[in-house]
Amino acid sequence: MEAIKPARPKKILIIKPSSLGDIVHSLPFLNAVHKRFPEAEIHWVVAKGFEQMFEGHPMIKKLWVIKKDEWKKINRLRHTVRELKVLYNELKEERFSIVVDLQGLLRSGLIAKATNTPLRIGFKEAREGSPLFYTHSIEGGKDVHAVDRYLRIARYLDCDTADVQFPFSPLPDPSLVARHLSLPDRYIVLVPGARKPANRWPAERFGRLASMLPIKAVVTGSRGDMKLAEAVVGHSKGNAVSVAGKTDLKSLISLIRGARLVVSNDSGPMHIAAGLRVPVVAIFGPANPVRTGPYGTIHKVIRKDISCSPCYKRTCKSPDCLDEIRVKDVASAVIDALN
Repeated sequence: MEAIKPARPKKILIIKPSSLGDIVHSLPFLNAVHKRFPEAEIHWVVAKGFEQMFEGHPMIKKLWVIKKDEWKKINRLRHTVRELKVLYNELKEERFSIVVDLQGLLRSGLIAKATNTPLRIGFKEAREGSPLFYTHSIEGGKDVHAVDRYLRIARYLDCDTADVQFPFSPLPDPSLVARHLSLPDRYIVLVPGARKPANRWPAERFGRLASMLPIKAVVTGSRGDMKLAEAVVGHSKGNAVSVAGKTDLKSLISLIRGARLVVSNDSGPMHIAAGLRVPVVAIFGPANPVRTGPYGTIHKVIRKDISCSPCYKRTCKSPDCLDEIRVKDVASAVIDALN
């Protein structure tokens, strides 16, 4: 794939609304593009709820926050059409030099097309017909980590991708966040939640793991994970505390940054930890760690070689791939990592 060499682009639009882990995977692409075109304005289309990832970010000139979840509601159809018209018109007025669609869905492809930009780039294998809206399609590959896949487009734009960096926006001091939440100075973060229910190792096992750890465990999660987190605490023999539902996105990232180690299912916080170079012990079942495992060489992935895994299912009635992962195996990996 021969790189193209854009002539000093003035404005670049990156379309990557969600999810949390996918946005983290996109940060090295942002870094590479910013280094290659330091004078260009970089804009980013992000889904409502994830805008804190970029608030105050020195590499981002403007955020375009979209209400993609509300757009799915039939009873809001009239409002959605109105919002889309406004968005499309405003994007077109920006006159972007380059548009890159890292999401690869119908909605993101239509957003790219609406800009009327002469250079619109995405992946050949993108879904829902979105490649129809690109002027240039790049083969991303299947058994490739998402970070490396996105960087293939960066290389196509003549960017240097040798130094993979995850530029997060400015964060509060981890010690101040821990003090605000009445946490100890030394702690391990546990992440029992996951967007897909099939990716969740049982909360009871996270709790038993916490009871075996040499330092305090801090259980994180959203408001929707609060019951899950309390179940972990209940099985921890007093060695875990829950902050689920008590942190916003920036304080969660800061909390992870201050951790000695993170134990997590395949989840957004797992990718945040990897991006921050905090060691991760990752528990994988139906997902494929080759594609979405913690990025880097300092992490440990625990999974069982089951014939049906990876299946990528959202739910599973017989999750043998996770049931066969024993607490003592995870505890051993955590102790090794701490040492």
